[in-house]
Amino acid sequence: MYSHWKTLKFFIVLLAALFAISPAELRAQATLLLEEPYSYDGTFAGTGHSAVYLSRICAETPTQLRRCRPGETGVVLSRYHRVAGLDWIAVPLIAYLYAVKNSEDIPLLADSKLVALLRNQYLQSIAFTGASASQLAGSAYDRTTFAFRIATRPEQDEVLIRLLNGAPNQESYRLLNRNCADFAKQIINFYYPRAIHRSVIADLGVMTPKQAAKSLVRSSKHHPEMHLTTFIIPQVPGLKRSKPVHGVMESVVLAKKYVAPVLLFHPFVVGTVEAAYWAAWRFNPGKDALIFNPSRGPAGGLELPLTTAQYRSYQSSLLALLQADAEGGVVPEWRKLQAGAEPQLDVNGQPFLRMQMGGQPLQVGICRSNAFRLSAPPEMVQGMLLTRLDQQLKQQKPSRISRMQMESDWKLLERAVEARQAALISRP
Repeated sequence: MYSHWKTLKFFIVLLAALFAISPAELRAQATLLLEEPYSYDGTFAGTGHSAVYLSRICAETPTQLRRCRPGETGVVLSRYHRVAGLDWIAVPLIAYLYAVKNSEDIPLLADSKLVALLRNQYLQSIAFTGASASQLAGSAYDRTTFAFRIATRPEQDEVLIRLLNGAPNQESYRLLNRNCADFAKQIINFYYPRAIHRSVIADLGVMTPKQAAKSLVRSSKHHPEMHLTTFIIPQVPGLKRSKPVHGVMESVVLAKKYVAPVLLFHPFVVGTVEAAYWAAWRFNPGKDALIFNPSRGPAGGLELPLTTAQYRSYQSSLLALLQADAEGGVVPEWRKLQAGAEPQLDVNGQPFLRMQMGGQPLQVGICRSNAFRLSAPPEMVQGMLLTRLDQQLKQQKPSRISRMQMESDWKLLERAVEARQAALISRP
């Protein structure tokens, strides 16, 4: 009887503690961002980029932090090289990912001209200019990001705000010991000391974004109070896809351009390193990950990915539509239209494309909220959506689209098909 009473008393105390915590406190989180490489980094090193998203901390300015107000979504903090002489810069989450201020302004399909327009508009609004500043906004156009969210306490956020606001914010970037992953390590370890650590063998002692994520995942297995959640922030369809992220030794093992010369002179070393890699160093950042849906916001926007069966079903349906359109010749080729179009912002600040067709000027909305609101005929919207879905449904492991996102995109496509068929019937 006494044992049962102790157990009951424990649960009463536990429930009282839980109800004493406000919903805002339960949402206090820090998220390590592991961003895939692209461009020169993807070709040569392949180590990607690392940053930290803080859900309860917001930016009064890009270099001054404060607690978030109701409705605000937090900031991404990251260390940069040669950006305004600063060591770190804070950018709101949606702007950091998409270079827009509201999720409804995110384009369905991007190209380099549109991304440049959105970045320039946003960077001018926060008084940052120059080629290096482009990395402050629109990350999701260039690459896929893997996110590792952990629980934090509000009082920790208060201390971190005071520390960062009170310390000098002057550029101190060094590749080997003060890079972007070192900064992310510093922030995460503030909340959970020694949660992230270097690897002397895998990365020769250099802190890398992948090692930061791998060590955090391992630490979470020993610290369930972290409540680790893994999710993927997919790359917006349009630009060239980013590449898998690697550590230092992985780049040597997996890249033929590095293996060939090293193998020639040090075959034993390469064999040993490769065996160690396959035995213990592999780390899949997307394992069991949810999918981030920006239209639902950071607090509620994590969804299950498509199952294999769902993936194949949508691929089959899309293929049938693409074949039908190719035979009918009604839907114009979107890539050719987009190449000659001029991206602009409408009166609501949402992006659209201005183009000519048959000598007539047209405006094509490329957001969910303006795709059917402007003057473009429905077959052009259909062409855009077919291109988006075709890129989303290319075979990817793990899946980088959720069921709810795909259902939403498919409904838009069905709406465009119905509008085109109605227009054909009404024509004389």
